[in-house]
Amino acid sequence: MTPNHYLSSMAPPHPYRPGLTLHPSPLCPHCLAKECLQLWQPSPTQLRVTRVPEEEGTHTITEQQVDCILEVIGASWAEKTKETYGAGLLTYHVFCDTHGISEAQRAPIAANTLLAFLSSCAGSYSGSALLNFTASLRAWHLLHRLPWNINLDELHAILEGASRLAPTSSRQALCEPFHVNTLELFHSLMDPESPKDAAIFACLTIVFYCVARLGEFTVPAITQFDPQKHITRAHVQHLHDLSRLPVTKFHIPWTKMSPTGEDVQCTPLRGAISDPIDALERHLHLNPAEKSAHLFAWKHPTSGLCPLLKMEVLRRINTLTTAHNIPNIRGHSLRIGGTLHYLLRGTPFDIVKTISRWAGDSFTLYLRQHAMILAPYLNDTPALLEHFTRYTMPPVH
Repeated sequence: MTPNHYLSSMAPPHPYRPGLTLHPSPLCPHCLAKECLQLWQPSPTQLRVTRVPEEEGTHTITEQQVDCILEVIGASWAEKTKETYGAGLLTYHVFCDTHGISEAQRAPIAANTLLAFLSSCAGSYSGSALLNFTASLRAWHLLHRLPWNINLDELHAILEGASRLAPTSSRQALCEPFHVNTLELFHSLMDPESPKDAAIFACLTIVFYCVARLGEFTVPAITQFDPQKHITRAHVQHLHDLSRLPVTKFHIPWTKMSPTGEDVQCTPLRGAISDPIDALERHLHLNPAEKSAHLFAWKHPTSGLCPLLKMEVLRRINTLTTAHNIPNIRGHSLRIGGTLHYLLRGTPFDIVKTISRWAGDSFTLYLRQHAMILAPYLNDTPALLEHFTRYTMPPVH
């Protein structure tokens, strides 16, 4: 039984693409990609886990309680993640249809079936795509309370091999970072009297200096703006510390890492072209709105006030970089550039990690990818090296 909560939304799904068309099945109804995790059911011959361990034995939970569990777990994934996982599930089920794997044999997935599926994709998909395919299948099992009995060593080996076989065309060039002078160049090319350009430039500078994700300060679509999830003008606070140093705090109500929201901060850079607070004030002057409006909402000449879309920002970035032959600058370049900006200023690793809210040490990849960070280590001036090491190397444990 499918809970009403999971019934397909009003928007009709797109037709399947050629080569990725499922055989008709009541277990896998044609739906939006983001709904596949919940709506696509395992074979009824594979019973969901309905026994929960207690201190002395187990007790059985009802189907209604299982459905409630599905709803809670399903809500933990971001919409974009659900869409990505839906694409992975579709690819898997098409593989099973093609190779005559019955619905009863698809879940819980056998190790050999998973390895055969991933091997068949090697050479056609990137390593990261196969990683997402695997994550989608694991999430599907978790959501429908089916066991995931996959040997991690075998899985790692097949993913590593598939990554090496990935076609060159699937490998995107690494993002180049934004720099302060990139922001200054953009400022010189943008119209200071344009409500839209003012909103975009303010967004760029704040995302850069807060080391945030572009999607955290923008909206995916005009109709999807939600003040409970997206940053509004009410979520900005101008504060001072005990030394009266100014800092501006932005509360993001919902992020993919924290459904309860996260705070990011930056400070004014008085006199600097890329001053994020000056850019914000300029934007708010040109685009006045209520506190409940999107932070970067701007006045459209015919449609009125519009929340700033991520695609609008990316399109403006592409226009400016293409016109001036600046390669491989994308939305994530802001987060990379903000990280490098603070590291090159001598900010300690752990402080940069806190500012940027990196959960792990993935930000240290930038040290290997950008020679600017490594330059002091290659320099033969001991004084310079000692200064750099003292301020940027993490403590030895």
